[in-house]
Amino acid sequence: MTSSSRLDTPQRIWAIIPAAGIGSRMGSDIPKQYLSIGNKTILEHSLDAFITHPKIHKVIVAINPNDRHWKKLKVSNHRKIIVVDGGDERGNSVNNGLRYIKQAGGDNDWVMVHDAARPCLYSMHIDNLIKAQETSPDGVILAVPSFDTVKVTNNQQTINKTIPRETIWLAQTPQYFPVARLQSAIEKSLQENVLITDEASAMEAQGYSPALVVGSKRNIKVTEHEDLILASISLSH
Repeated sequence: MTSSSRLDTPQRIWAIIPAAGIGSRMGSDIPKQYLSIGNKTILEHSLDAFITHPKIHKVIVAINPNDRHWKKLKVSNHRKIIVVDGGDERGNSVNNGLRYIKQAGGDNDWVMVHDAARPCLYSMHIDNLIKAQETSPDGVILAVPSFDTVKVTNNQQTINKTIPRETIWLAQTPQYFPVARLQSAIEKSLQENVLITDEASAMEAQGYSPALVVGSKRNIKVTEHEDLILASISLSH
């Protein structure tokens, strides 16, 4: 095997869960990732697929330094979990996790970044991302095609135009990238004040072209109360 092929092969696969948000849209007294679904919090459900997956080396959770809830969870003491400080924005939290990985000698590793409030992930989707990496050197994300007609509006909420839905995909997480490339892309985006809505957007801003892997509508992000109900139904089956 050549040295270049070794660099292309992930030595370890990490996961980063940015969990420093306050979830203000839920209107709850506690951050949304700590709301309960059944006998676990949303965050615990979101962590489950990673801490039980045999190919995930470690799971880095970025926690707000003033967080009062994390240490109350049994999972906070799990052997696969590492805690780093979260930042004011998602990009800062993810970057702190990436810095830890690089300090641990993980420059040539790959990393999956997953939303703390996305509790309904299938283990098979982690498998599909890992397989897709073989042909996607710029990284790969879970996404679902839009089944609805997409409208572009103006400030008065009247329609300007219709976009063909065949070209529209809805991004999900996990999003899976080479550690060194993702950290470079995020740091440049932060320096240039580029809005980072997800990790793929940081990669795109630096000229990379991540690939798509079909996800599942079940893999919803809990943002509003209706999402919490849907996630509860999904996790009960």
